[in-house]
Amino acid sequence: MAITAAMVKELREKTGAGMMDCKKALTETNGDMEKAIDFLREKGIASASKKAGRIAAEGLVESYIHAGGRIGVLVEVNCETDFVAKTDDFKAFVKDIAMQIAAMNPKYVRREEVSAEDVEREREVLKQQALAEGKPEKIVDKMVEGRLSKFFKEVCLLEQDFVKDSDKTIDQLVKEQIARIGENISVRRFVRFELGEGIEKRQDNFAEEVMAQVNKG
Repeated sequence: MAITAAMVKELREKTGAGMMDCKKALTETNGDMEKAIDFLREKGIASASKKAGRIAAEGLVESYIHAGGRIGVLVEVNCETDFVAKTDDFKAFVKDIAMQIAAMNPKYVRREEVSAEDVEREREVLKQQALAEGKPEKIVDKMVEGRLSKFFKEVCLLEQDFVKDSDKTIDQLVKEQIARIGENISVRRFVRFELGEGIEKRQDNFAEEVMAQVNKG
């Protein structure tokens, strides 16, 4: 059965779940609205969406060091109560988020953080690439929007596939955790350090020093 935009909208209004989650639920249940609602409830997505507006000011700042100290991450993940923040389940979840950042190197938490200028710059680059590939101009804009979605999936943490389970995104992982603990959870911010990033490699400088000594000789 074809899943229409109207069906997705109706399910979204009934459950408060996101558009992609609603579309997936309808697809999985062959367009059966009641079964789709049950599907979302079983996954905890409907209830998770309703909790998303609640204030989450507790939580953890977690660190993760990878590759023998060559990559380090600090991430702040918020929940509603200090009690939940201290649970092993929440700590393991935050550690997974930090590991994801270390492995996949996102630049932002969510697409809303990407500036309009950066989006337009990326859109123009993708447009020129499509034109250079000889694609017909009438379909270039549609292609660009598709490729822009891939861009967001690469640079936005919540849109990335989870490294431990590529069948779910980080956003879905967060919603599952919300459903499990019964509190709102928000990935607030992170910083990622990679050894030597942004500076010349030490061996390059060392080579220059050696050559300078040879020339003096």
